[in-house]
Amino acid sequence: MKTRKPTGAVPWPLILIEGGEKSGKTWAAVVLSASEKVGQNYWIDLGEGSADEYGAVPGADYLIVEHDGSYIAILEAVAEIHSLAQKALDAGEKPVVLVIDSMTTEWDWLKDWATERAKGSRSNKAKLARDPHAEIKVSTNYWNDANDRHRRLMRLLMTFPGIVVMTARGKEVAVIGDNGQPVEGQKDYRVEAHKTLAFDASCWVRMYRHKPAIVVGARSVHTGIRPGRDEPQPLSDDWTLEWLIFDALKCDPAKAHTRDLVDAKPERTPEQIRGEALLPVTGFDRLGELYQEAQRLGYESVIVPDERDQEVLLLDLIRRLGEARRAVSPATGHQHATLRSLWKAAGDFEDRDARLRFTSEIVGRLITESTELTYAEAEKVCARVSLYIRQNTPPAGEARPEGAGAAA
Repeated sequence: MKTRKPTGAVPWPLILIEGGEKSGKTWAAVVLSASEKVGQNYWIDLGEGSADEYGAVPGADYLIVEHDGSYIAILEAVAEIHSLAQKALDAGEKPVVLVIDSMTTEWDWLKDWATERAKGSRSNKAKLARDPHAEIKVSTNYWNDANDRHRRLMRLLMTFPGIVVMTARGKEVAVIGDNGQPVEGQKDYRVEAHKTLAFDASCWVRMYRHKPAIVVGARSVHTGIRPGRDEPQPLSDDWTLEWLIFDALKCDPAKAHTRDLVDAKPERTPEQIRGEALLPVTGFDRLGELYQEAQRLGYESVIVPDERDQEVLLLDLIRRLGEARRAVSPATGHQHATLRSLWKAAGDFEDRDARLRFTSEIVGRLITESTELTYAEAEKVCARVSLYIRQNTPPAGEARPEGAGAAA
């Protein structure tokens, strides 16, 4: 077991600023770019269209990241900025800032992507053919894919070696009762983004148009907000992200570190191991590795269908496939070394052509080079030459009969 003491250092912040329309979310992020405490600012505009206009804010200093709106383009841009931020830290420069405005649009685009994919399913195609305005059911597998894409982006943001500011829309919504109808007089608040966005953020700020912003929650021992116990704390009218990051959260660029995230290491299912074992390109050595993997994962008693759809033990299937693949795989170096020793011991096969003729007779096909032998053929030749040696080696004290030669 490997352990260590906690460092107590504050990690780089991942800040969520959410609120209603025109509440100042984007403005707060722009003002941070004017801070003397930060380095290069990068701005990814997703569906807001305000990045150019806000460049006129006094002191604003950021680069707009151009993209075509595709998920891959955005992910690649974030990955590149992630790398640039690390290089800046390694060079002793001020921390890089990445702003994504907004994460509401990010999730809206992923939802649209899932819906468009669902429209292509056989059942939904038939439904739309009957009624072009029919409601489309987006099944779980499409939502899982959308969630996976979101998590890939969030992992880059959560491990960003610098400062990340995310904006999102938020609003009060009616509470829906068990009957599916709004509950009179009851309101709830919802961040319009992926459901885990606020959880992933290290600091969560909510902004309003007509009252002070509040810190809903902060993963920090310095802010005085105890998670689950203290009420959200109001911010002063002149608060800034610079103050929040460096003074309230006590982020010290000289000591800050990326969040230590450890992903669950996925274990392959018996079906996945079986699938690879049945591939024609899976060789003998790889089958040996699959056998060991199945043993390590405790699949000794797991039953799977074989290539003829007959139920067999997974380990038996891999073992049988291994024996079959080994038979047709090239002879090993050990087998070639054994053959060389046997030819020498036999004494009657000093001529290379004689050895190849005898080998061809044994395996039943023309062999012009010993490297042409398969594993099974090499085993057969070794056994036959060993037999020849035994048959032509007299017992101790007896002379070898004159004229003894190669066996047919």
